[in-house]
Amino acid sequence: MKFICRPDKYIVVRVYLLCNADFMFILPFQQNAITLSVLTIQNISKSYGKIQALKNLSFDIPQGCVFGILGPNGSGKTTLLSIILDVLKADAGNFLWFGHPGTPEQRKKIGSLLETPNFYHYLSAINNLKITHSISGRGNLAAINSVLEKVKLYERRNSRFSTYSLGMKQRLAIAAALLGDPKVLVLDEPTNGLDPVGIAEIRELMIGLNKMGHTIIMASHLLDEVEKVCTHVAILKKGELITTGNVDDVLADEDVVEISAEDMDALAAAMTSYNNASSLTREGNRLQVTLPKGTSQLHDINRFCFDKGIVLNHLVFKKKRLEAKFFELTNN
Repeated sequence: MKFICRPDKYIVVRVYLLCNADFMFILPFQQNAITLSVLTIQNISKSYGKIQALKNLSFDIPQGCVFGILGPNGSGKTTLLSIILDVLKADAGNFLWFGHPGTPEQRKKIGSLLETPNFYHYLSAINNLKITHSISGRGNLAAINSVLEKVKLYERRNSRFSTYSLGMKQRLAIAAALLGDPKVLVLDEPTNGLDPVGIAEIRELMIGLNKMGHTIIMASHLLDEVEKVCTHVAILKKGELITTGNVDDVLADEDVVEISAEDMDALAAAMTSYNNASSLTREGNRLQVTLPKGTSQLHDINRFCFDKGIVLNHLVFKKKRLEAKFFELTNN
């Protein structure tokens, strides 16, 4: 049997029979059935002298996502981005862009922003992007107005860079990364140093660019930023991969119900058989019951305990904060 993927979104299945005859039939092809990886990271390690910045990292970044590389300062985020952009060389391991080792031609499909925007302060946005184009060879002069429209700077295209706010400067840097219409954008701490208005502007821009078809890979130490923008995440700690996957799964919020009774030992023993409880934590004369998000029903817990012969004297719902989940993943 042979499967042939056709560009018209059908799969041709050819069956070869033992009698040397064969026949074909066509099945509809579900586009989401196959997830393509834009970037595959395989066992990458990097050290600076005695300090090991990255330790055997491996994970995939699917096409069409907003992928956040999340971790505290010093976790290896910028080192990893520098390696996949060929700024640094890994000590061990490798990476594949679009299923192939990196080449100069593939590099043109990737726009990047690794450092603070660095433009000529006395030049306009258009003239700064003309210089970027002439140095990088990416895109063409006709595309400059288009990228300025994407980042919502077209109305200020003739203004000097020195007159821009921090958020506008960051958007101009992203416009420079968009020259050549790359399939992938790699951004290192894109909201770093911005005020709340600037952060909201960049956040909205990244979501909009993703809807336009760009895969975005961003490093951040801000949990809130990753939660609001990213579809997928990898969490690093001291150069090691802690976990990776869909944001809703990795950073899943949880419900916490705090209860107590006169006989805490009997209460703790009874709650071990409560169906929805994922964990129990005893703190003094309080028992914290952790449940999947949205499943806590206080009246059910109260009835369950009463049926066990336990009368609760304390029953409070507490929502577990995402920050607590993040600290659980990154702290010892």
